[in-house]
Amino acid sequence: MGLIRANLILSNPRKAGLAPLEVKALADIGALHLCVPEHVALQLELAELEKREVTTADGCRLLCAYVGPVQVNFGNRACFTGALVLGDEVLLGAVPMEDMDLMLSPAKQAVIVNPDNPNLAGSVAK
Repeated sequence: MGLIRANLILSNPRKAGLAPLEVKALADIGALHLCVPEHVALQLELAELEKREVTTADGCRLLCAYVGPVQVNFGNRACFTGALVLGDEVLLGAVPMEDMDLMLSPAKQAVIVNPDNPNLAGSVAK
């Protein structure tokens, strides 16, 4: 499976006057969090909540800012989450994908809404 990217709209729900950002994000279910580059965090004026120690795919440990809240929109889905300030592109991890009931489609090389729940995000709470 190749790299899969998704078009997202990111916004700061605490700053309604700020224009949202349309971004192309790398989707990775092996990553947990939403990660945003520093310039995205600055443009959205995201507040730093704390520092977190993050282990990257190559085993490096980094101290990163954890910012938020961030509203993430994909198609007819949305969620609120925090984000790690890390890297040079937006990374859509498993937590926001699960929250919006999204899936990766290897055949389409795309992020898709769960076909079992096309109109409303489903969730398990038991």
